[in-house]
Amino acid sequence: MSEQMQHIVLASRPDGAPVAENFRLEQVAMPTPADGEVLVKVHYMSLDPYMRGRMDDAKSYAAPVPVGGPMEGGAVGQVIASKSSAFEPGDFAFGMFGWASHGVLPANQLQKLDPKMGPITAALGVMGMPGFTGWHGLNAYGRPKAGETLVVAAATGPVGSMVGQLAKHAGLRVVGIAGGAEKCALAVETFGFDACLDHRAYDTARDLRVALKDACPDGIDIYFENVGGKVLEAIMPLMNPFGRIPICGMISWYNAGGLGADATDGVMPAPAIWRNILVKYLSVNGFIISNHFDRYPEFLKEVGPMVAKGEVRFLEDIAEGLENAPAAFMSMLTGGNTGKQIVKLV
Repeated sequence: MSEQMQHIVLASRPDGAPVAENFRLEQVAMPTPADGEVLVKVHYMSLDPYMRGRMDDAKSYAAPVPVGGPMEGGAVGQVIASKSSAFEPGDFAFGMFGWASHGVLPANQLQKLDPKMGPITAALGVMGMPGFTGWHGLNAYGRPKAGETLVVAAATGPVGSMVGQLAKHAGLRVVGIAGGAEKCALAVETFGFDACLDHRAYDTARDLRVALKDACPDGIDIYFENVGGKVLEAIMPLMNPFGRIPICGMISWYNAGGLGADATDGVMPAPAIWRNILVKYLSVNGFIISNHFDRYPEFLKEVGPMVAKGEVRFLEDIAEGLENAPAAFMSMLTGGNTGKQIVKLV
């Protein structure tokens, strides 16, 4: 009998919020690397909000995961077999291995990691795609200037915490929005935000807006958008002329597929949003970070030393066991995680 591995597949497409029945743990034959390929035993895998969109059969920037196909995602692990001169057994690497115990990829699709430079999990968060997303979106589209005010929701997540810390280093006033008093305390005490509001403490967008107005007495110059929903409605009237809104996500709408009636329930109607953009000369830029990885080396060069010195801090929320990945993922979508959500396999 051939050697076996495990992976989690999409058993069915969710109708609204994902449930356990949408996932299935399978045992399959271990892959064998071909010429130029590398076999990796996964130690840690990443869970990210974008994965919810891949579960829907809807037109998007990337193809959906097929029903019966393995869930996609980034992971880090150790090379156990290599048919490439670029990697040897024992090396550590990052790659898009998905929700799986092992994976094979061409060597040119892998990033070699040095465990002596820090925890390999950093490649999934602060020094990986989420951290890079925050850095690129803030600099390319937020265009921060000292003395301005920035607001970012999901403030203690890997994207929001990166955005807030970099903005503070650039001399901005930084206000976070997070779910719960504990996360708000982390935003201020751990990540150095000037203030953080608990969105759960406000029943309506109007109430949240009043609190934001107090926290942002000079208005809002940059809103880094990764949530949507009530937060967007609260912020739009407070944006200053010539403000900037980088858009990298809208997690509050993901379970509605971004298109259904629930996606606009209770949110400022499109004409009001459009009018704010027009009369305040706002710059609104959507971006998908996979289109910008040519800048990744620049990100590593700039932010890597800041992380090493403790000038950029990060939190990781680590669940254990591949079989527990679906539960951790579902919890993350409703704010159950604190910091970057990771699953430990080894």
